[in-house]
Amino acid sequence: MQITHVIDTHVHADHPSGGADLARRVGAQYCLHESADIRVPFMPLRDGEEIDLGNTRLKILHTPGHSAESMCLVVTDLKRGVDPWFMLTGDTLFVGAVGRPDLPGRARENAGELYASIHEKILTLSADLEIYPGHFSGSLCGMGLSGKPSSTIAFERRWNPMLALGRDAFIEALADVPPKPADMERILAANRGPRAN
Repeated sequence: MQITHVIDTHVHADHPSGGADLARRVGAQYCLHESADIRVPFMPLRDGEEIDLGNTRLKILHTPGHSAESMCLVVTDLKRGVDPWFMLTGDTLFVGAVGRPDLPGRARENAGELYASIHEKILTLSADLEIYPGHFSGSLCGMGLSGKPSSTIAFERRWNPMLALGRDAFIEALADVPPKPADMERILAANRGPRAN
């Protein structure tokens, strides 16, 4: 199997990515949303764009809120049919929780964007679509994350307490977040790449 694309759903603030290094090592494209602010070369992905991988197709959903460049990947396995099978939600939507909006700053504005991304993009998809988030319990990227590593749109719509809130209540609920990761600035700097001389 040949690796052709290495995709980060966003620039990570809580752990080193390794995405750019992996892409370089295997000769693949390193991919992020076009709005990503990094200093290493990457293939910019746009909202609605599709990546054809033979029997598999990825559709990019730009879902800002956790970070400006956050995106989800909707995956279709053409051997199963033309309807999407699952979605990699990164740090936008977790099982039982949502991503924290405060890491890049502008927490209230980002929380409003996160609400729109979830309600106007993710929750409009098929109820039986499986979701696979970037983290589960123990991560600092959200509050109340379940230990369950996957879910469905229908299950989250029914049981995720954040999805039952209106926009204003959603923003208020996200105002109370745990402390930022201790090495956040160092990790972000490493994931963005070296500064030009």
